[in-house]
Amino acid sequence: MAQRILHQDGEVLILDKPAGLPVHAGPRGKPSLEDWLPLLQQGKRHLPQPAHRLDADTAGCLALGRTKPALAALGALFAAGRAEKTYWAVALGSPLAESGTVDAPLRKVSTARAGWRMERHPEGQAARTAWRVLGRGPGLTWLELRPATGRTHQLRLHCGMICGPILGDPLYGQPAPGGLHLLARALRLPLEPPRAAEAPLPGAMQAGFAACGWTPGSA
Repeated sequence: MAQRILHQDGEVLILDKPAGLPVHAGPRGKPSLEDWLPLLQQGKRHLPQPAHRLDADTAGCLALGRTKPALAALGALFAAGRAEKTYWAVALGSPLAESGTVDAPLRKVSTARAGWRMERHPEGQAARTAWRVLGRGPGLTWLELRPATGRTHQLRLHCGMICGPILGDPLYGQPAPGGLHLLARALRLPLEPPRAAEAPLPGAMQAGFAACGWTPGSA
């Protein structure tokens, strides 16, 4: 995990979280990022703590506070929507436009048979995502996504409204080699001084992005 540190100073860590690793431990006791926090403490008085969350299947930039004041400052940034988050995704289909904004509220629904998921609903919580096309391939589109809100599964639902589900999404689409093709690509934190980091594209996703024109060093 130490090799996945993208930025580190006395107050803030930004990690490249691997896909498949939950941020928080669940009721089944499976491995999570919490298992690694003591190793990331590195002499600090308190364990570093995540300031926001990423879905277990999402890879990329995750910010942690190394002190209580830093964690409070980070929490305030994310709560106010001031943290600048950039994601990359490969989605099925091809939108007619090159860019746009999805403004579609989301709510959680649950059934005994299918479990829970998110859905678009006028009475849901506000959810807004700006997007633009970075590349296209046969039946696929490489999207840059900039969420203004942080709802559960927001980008997974909004991609479906732009053109189609994210490649490899087992919940809203179909599993595929490489898993969910969603990367928290970059994070900029307007603290004093500002912090920023970019996560590399995981090897498992590279074939999917390459089909849309990605090459090492792209964008």
